[in-house]
Amino acid sequence: MQIIPVHIEKEIAPSDDLSGMIMGSEKLNDGDIIVIAQKVISKQEGRLIRLTDVTPSLLSQGISSQYQKDSRIIELILSESKRIVRMHNGILVVETNNGFVCANAGIDESNVKDGYATLLPVDSDISAKKIRDEIFEQTAKKVAVIISDTFGRPFRMGQTNVAIGVSGLNPILDYAGTLDSFKKILRVSAIAIADELSSASELVMGKSLKCPAAIIRDYSFEFEDSAVDVLLRTESEDLFR
Repeated sequence: MQIIPVHIEKEIAPSDDLSGMIMGSEKLNDGDIIVIAQKVISKQEGRLIRLTDVTPSLLSQGISSQYQKDSRIIELILSESKRIVRMHNGILVVETNNGFVCANAGIDESNVKDGYATLLPVDSDISAKKIRDEIFEQTAKKVAVIISDTFGRPFRMGQTNVAIGVSGLNPILDYAGTLDSFKKILRVSAIAIADELSSASELVMGKSLKCPAAIIRDYSFEFEDSAVDVLLRTESEDLFR
């Protein structure tokens, strides 16, 4: 398996042809998986917010005074969330409108101009499908697309990249019903391959290398219509909610 970095020097703007930039960077093959950082998708889709345009509510101001956090960022977090799960040490763990449980609703001020913040895409599955369809229309190459973002983990230090949108592959490889090397039937082994591919891609994408995408080549998978919500644990199965 190969992981090929896709370097894009230009700062992405809403009018940019992101699919064309990816295609122009590297020749694509049938069966490639393209992993794209959420940040450039958000910029291309106009999900870049100028903080001076945000008016904090009384609730946002109250939370801000308690946690010494910008009240405008708090307001954006609340507007992008269904509910607050936890608040501690200046971090708001929320359930976003997309159904993700993550810190600060995925709102980020890194790799953007001062005074701005990015929001998650409205629907990252649709974002992934749009890129995939544009590539097929222009190259006739059948690829899969993953939109990735950096999430923390409840049991371990450090962050890792995970999938927040998919098109063209099932994000889970389910081994249930198959046999292990000792001929025992596997019952609960389901591997989150979209998350693993996202994490592997981050090793070449980095955070400051102007490499917002990567091409995974020679990974064997079946093309399939799916959605990222199969990765989301239901509240009844979640020990933290």
